[in-house]
Amino acid sequence: MMFYGGAFVTGALFILILIFFRNKPPSPPSQAQVLAANVLSDDDYCSSLRNIFANPSFTLLLITYGINTGSYYAIGTLLNPIVLYYFHDDQHNAGRIGLTLVVAGVAGSILSGIWLDKTKCYKLTTVAIYAMSCAGMFCFTWILPLNRIWIVFLCSGILGFFMTGYLPVGFEFAAELTFPESEGTSSGLLNASAQIFGIILTLGIRTMMQNLQNGMLAGNLTISSVLLLGVVGTLLIRSDLRRQSAQQARLSETLIKEEILSNGKTENSASI
Repeated sequence: MMFYGGAFVTGALFILILIFFRNKPPSPPSQAQVLAANVLSDDDYCSSLRNIFANPSFTLLLITYGINTGSYYAIGTLLNPIVLYYFHDDQHNAGRIGLTLVVAGVAGSILSGIWLDKTKCYKLTTVAIYAMSCAGMFCFTWILPLNRIWIVFLCSGILGFFMTGYLPVGFEFAAELTFPESEGTSSGLLNASAQIFGIILTLGIRTMMQNLQNGMLAGNLTISSVLLLGVVGTLLIRSDLRRQSAQQARLSETLIKEEILSNGKTENSASI
């Protein structure tokens, strides 16, 4: 029944998208998008890929995004055996911890998007959320052996809040770094990186858990250490906010034109 329910919901959404979803908005949402549309009209996908991969800041973001999101995928996949290893036969709480991870992640995604929209502090927000994800994973690792289930719930909520909250921030930061290239291209590459790292980490951590004496601890520490490397890599990303710069330049150009037109009308009125 669960799979039938999922199929029904996704099918209904697909039909609604076909009926109501527009190809593009009636007018560009920003001055930067006007410029991007003009640039991309003469560009193709292969040249866009070359331009994106020639950007070292995006390449770093591609790796660090894959590490963070891939770690989240690995934790979500292996959460049940991790929890049951420390809390034997506690299937119900294992499921509830996973639910806590997801629900907190929904809140994190919404709030991080609002914060980023208000502040425009792309790199600072990315580094801060990444560091909190790393700290949350270290706490989750060391809290599990204490057998305090309520603390595990708390740590899993913090972990889900920041790791899922990183997703929209990463997409927006990538759009800034790669402007005026298509946001769909950069987003697709980030998703591909996340899947690759997710597969590698899931298989690697599962192998460690099954074959090492302290496999659970070793696996969690590995994810924590990988996230720490991701924090260092994120710090090395240069904050080249191309989309914001283009937006400001376009606005300045518009203001100058309006001022020239206004001065010209004033002069004509005075001469009359």
